[in-house]
Amino acid sequence: MDDEVLAALLGVMETLWRLELQRLGKPCSLARLAKQAETPMSVLRRQLLALVDTGWVTVQLDEGSVSGTVALTAAGSQLCRELTAAAGNPLAPPPQPD
Repeated sequence: MDDEVLAALLGVMETLWRLELQRLGKPCSLARLAKQAETPMSVLRRQLLALVDTGWVTVQLDEGSVSGTVALTAAGSQLCRELTAAAGNPLAPPPQPD
C-alpha cells in the first residue's frame, strides 16, 4: 500500500474517530462520514472496503446497499488512540457499547 493511499485511509479513520467521539460511540451514517471527510461516496465506499479488510471498521449496509452505517472496531479505536497519543493529541476513547 503506498503512502498516499495509507494517508487517505487514516484520514477517513480520523474523521470517523472524531464523529464517534461527538456521537458518544454510536455508528455514523455513510452520508455523514462522506460529508465530514469531504470525500465522494464512491471513493469513500472503496476506502471503507480496505478498512473493513484490515479489521479497523465495520460497515452495515441497508437494504439495496445504498445507505448504511459505519463504526470503528475495537482494533480501529485502539489504533486511533495510539496515533493521536503519538501525535501528542490524546483523545478520550468513545464509550464501548454494553
